[in-house]
Amino acid sequence: MDRILDLSAPSAILSLYRRSGYFLGPALNLLLDQRTKRGKEDLSRRSERFGVASRARPDGPLVWVHAASVGETNAALPVIHDMARRGINVLLTTGTVTSAQIACEHLPEGAIHQYVPFDVEPYVKLFLDVWAPDLVLLVESEIWPLTLAELGERSVPVVIVNGRISARSAVHWQRVKTFSSQVFGNIDLCLAQSSRDAALFTRLGVIAARSTGNLKFDRDPPPVDTAALETARKGIGARPVWIAASTHPGEENLALEAHGEILQRASDALLIVAPRHPQRGAEIVDLVQKAGLAFAVRSKGEAPGPDASVYIADTIGDLGLLYRLADIAFVGGSFAERGGQNPVEPAQLGIPVVHGPNVRNFKEIYKDLNDVDGALRCETEDDFKRAIAALLFDSDKRHSLAVHAETYVTSQRGALTRTLSALDPFLQALVERARHNREAL
Repeated sequence: MDRILDLSAPSAILSLYRRSGYFLGPALNLLLDQRTKRGKEDLSRRSERFGVASRARPDGPLVWVHAASVGETNAALPVIHDMARRGINVLLTTGTVTSAQIACEHLPEGAIHQYVPFDVEPYVKLFLDVWAPDLVLLVESEIWPLTLAELGERSVPVVIVNGRISARSAVHWQRVKTFSSQVFGNIDLCLAQSSRDAALFTRLGVIAARSTGNLKFDRDPPPVDTAALETARKGIGARPVWIAASTHPGEENLALEAHGEILQRASDALLIVAPRHPQRGAEIVDLVQKAGLAFAVRSKGEAPGPDASVYIADTIGDLGLLYRLADIAFVGGSFAERGGQNPVEPAQLGIPVVHGPNVRNFKEIYKDLNDVDGALRCETEDDFKRAIAALLFDSDKRHSLAVHAETYVTSQRGALTRTLSALDPFLQALVERARHNREAL
């Protein structure tokens, strides 16, 4: 696709953004030191954050896919597997340790993972010089001004897949219209989650945008080891069980308060706490101890025995098991100011979803689930405590929520087929180029 905007003269903001990066090295090193101490960076691969490759670039056309974290990585994996089946080299970058672990476990053979470099000119240039991508796919809302500007200068096609943008973010971008046009004008195509998202991306300067749906609906439910599930269910028995999943600081306290009230009605009730960031396990242990509740810790290999009121699931990749053990799922990030976490997985599994009011990251999904009576929204913490207790002891209401949620998520499937169809012209060109390269050897 031809770019229709004149991006040759950078805005004052973009010029300042570009120049400031040359002075950020010491500050970025300090930031990485702090993140490493909190378990949020991989010390052995730190140089990747400065654009230094730790793997060799394979010969032939290469697609760079960037996904911020776990949710975006999971959404992108089916697209990555499709490209690998076509014989296209794939480089996946992410920004978190947990997403790197998911990539390690689920990337197809031959695909490469690297940590994304900081959006600073010397690091981005070094990264692009080494990897020289022929196509870039950005997942959801990863908009990095300097990276996009550099890709534009190199005439590398850029496509956003599963694109989403909040109205609030769009307003912020529009306040610096020349700058935003410079940034978004480097994006050739946006395959958006909804027509609303597509319209916002178009307004910000993306060359072309259309709605293909949300890839998260097309993913299979999180997997589970059936033997481990059977063992866990036998160990728990008929106890009432609920899960506080993908929680952020402050939400574990809320869950523990709610659970304390539940225990007054059912002394054998079990709460599973699965924090968004498993490295917070020790912090949650401390909270549970202060609450005076008996607990077990999954990372220590412990199972929730009959005396444990709380199971701290501070491990990665276990939500497929943990959701299946629960009668109700509270999906976190919705009482913390995080914008909510993805409710699709528990809905797929027929687990009733309860959430708080802060769900801007998945605004349309939550609205649709609420509209079809497939999830329960709680405006206040007191509402939440009452709702959890009432729902845990009302099997008819739980069943109704679960059926409506499953029906809704099933109706939303199809985004993967539409996304791959839209990407086909870009990918076929790379397949043909790879074929010509092989024939020329």
